[in-house]
Amino acid sequence: MLLEATELYRFYHVGDEETAALRGVSLSAAANELVALVGPSGSGKSTLLACIAGLDEPDGGSVEIKGERMTRKSEKARARLRALHFGVMMQTGNLFQHLTVAENIRLRMMLAGRRDETGLASTLHVVSLTHRKDNYPDQLSGGETARAGLAVALAVDPPLLIADEPTAEVDSETEEALIVHFEARRSAGLGTLIATHSEALAARADRVIRLKDGRIDHA
Repeated sequence: MLLEATELYRFYHVGDEETAALRGVSLSAAANELVALVGPSGSGKSTLLACIAGLDEPDGGSVEIKGERMTRKSEKARARLRALHFGVMMQTGNLFQHLTVAENIRLRMMLAGRRDETGLASTLHVVSLTHRKDNYPDQLSGGETARAGLAVALAVDPPLLIADEPTAEVDSETEEALIVHFEARRSAGLGTLIATHSEALAARADRVIRLKDGRIDHA
């Protein structure tokens, strides 16, 4: 199994108030599988993805990627595993503001030891941002910013793509093109885990996991 997340708990504290964002969530994802994570806003989808990617440390439970434990490791160790196995697109914080779209993608490729300009061009084409490659993040619309973040996550064909609402704020034609690319990743033996409100994307997934109030909803 590519990914195994077991009994994840995450609690947030504001003053004396405690919020349980995750309440014992377990899930898996295989190579050549497209998994959709769905649920209302506030159900814990973004928190779950952050814990899986090692951007946040769960208060309980464990995450393994290709049999190697991600949780309870130093940030340096988590960053190494993330660079090796993950492409990550969260709802914010995916881009360096002082770099253009193309430079953000090149940086991710360089960190992975790749300098293929053909790969850069194809990644920009997938997210329909070829015409924006020389723009800075503050020159992009909300939807363009999200797609630029997705391009960075996709740049090195990661074994597991983790993406939070990658088709938000796009038209139906662009959404279809992105879904086709996710399906192409599946055919290439790569895993994809996406949090989404898109019915079109969920309908094309191999599995749909529903979250409600920090738990998997089996109803």
